Amino acid sequence: MPKRILRVIFSPFGSLGDLHPYMALAHELQRRGHQAVIATFEAHRDAVTSAGIEFAAVRPNTDTFGSLPSVVQRLFTDRSGVEFLVRDMFMAHIAASYEDLNRVAAGCDLIVTHPLGYAGPLVAQKRGLPWASSVLAPMSIGSCIAPPILGGAPWLRHVRVLGVTPYRWMFALAKRAIAHWEKPLRALREQLHLPPAPSAIFEGQYSPQLNLALFSPLLAEPQADWPANTVLCGFPRYDGPPVTPAVQARLQHFLAAGEPPLVFALGSSAVMIAGDFWHHAIAAAQALRRRAILLTGDAPSLPDDLPPTVQAYEYLPYSAVFPHACAVIHQAGIGKLAQVLAAGRPQLIVPVAFDQPDNAARAVALGLARTLPFKKVTPDRLTHELALLLKDNRYAQRAASVAATIQAEDALCVACDTLEALLR
Repeated sequence: MPKRILRVIFSPFGSLGDLHPYMALAHELQRRGHQAVIATFEAHRDAVTSAGIEFAAVRPNTDTFGSLPSVVQRLFTDRSGVEFLVRDMFMAHIAASYEDLNRVAAGCDLIVTHPLGYAGPLVAQKRGLPWASSVLAPMSIGSCIAPPILGGAPWLRHVRVLGVTPYRWMFALAKRAIAHWEKPLRALREQLHLPPAPSAIFEGQYSPQLNLALFSPLLAEPQADWPANTVLCGFPRYDGPPVTPAVQARLQHFLAAGEPPLVFALGSSAVMIAGDFWHHAIAAAQALRRRAILLTGDAPSLPDDLPPTVQAYEYLPYSAVFPHACAVIHQAGIGKLAQVLAAGRPQLIVPVAFDQPDNAARAVALGLARTLPFKKVTPDRLTHELALLLKDNRYAQRAASVAATIQAEDALCVACDTLEALLR
């Protein structure tokens, strides 16, 4: 009997760190003979189509809220960044998101949603399609047994000794406090004649059929209060496009010319609010007499003349540079963290916002990283933390051990086997 060809929609929203894991899954499904569609921001069209994956635009468009740097500035540095993200960017445009995704869903077999894909469950329910939810980081599960570290309230870590009850109270209070954010979603459910549902920001984001946890068990082991039918898959890593031969030759020449460099990388979003970070990075590298590579994105604020021991690139595939570093300095976006863990190098993490403080704490707990909040980065503090990281060989030894485990994970096989099984 011929194998059934499936058509699967992945609906991720966010930065490239949010997009890339789903592109990895899409490629694996295509390798198995299925069809995959990435339905997300228009701004990601080129990244998706250039990788040979079908693309569909789903609103909101990021330019609706101003220039991308101004949006990132508000998301990462404003105290109301989460409210702006959830209420103003997504809930306020839920009807448009539903319209776009519903159009794409015609003729599809399965919808796989990201935590911000609030329209996905509505489309699946209205069309009678199977729905799988997914999370990229442990923080998105919100366990009370193994609670996350919240960037805006790091003091909560001291409450853990009191057990799960304080966290249950905290999550219940938060749910009540932000219930009004979901008013447009509730109105749309009524318009579509769908029954009321749990909070889409909290327990309603998880499908009762399947929830894919797309991170390594090294970061978080399954807990009794995780959503039902959660499958812990590992990291589905995706490296992005290759660079030109000229850029590759320049990188190889630099790597071969001396000791392994420090590699500084802030990801596709935090890089837009880097400010003086690159100047601090250069100063720290020179104070330590270390060579350095800066991955600056396309909006850097660099000195006119870089020292000969420092090179800057707008972009490099992480697998081409991270394994060659003496240490990687990054913000702990979950996609970046997965790549550095796989590279087996010590890390200095400078978390900015959202899940990054929690990701950083989990990496520190693995014994391979130190952390310095992004807002506290200065040349002296960077130099001090990097000196401690590089002096203690235990960080490098632990990083190599963890890398072996990460590289042995087969997240793509686990996730795609599970998706196929859901549709049998």
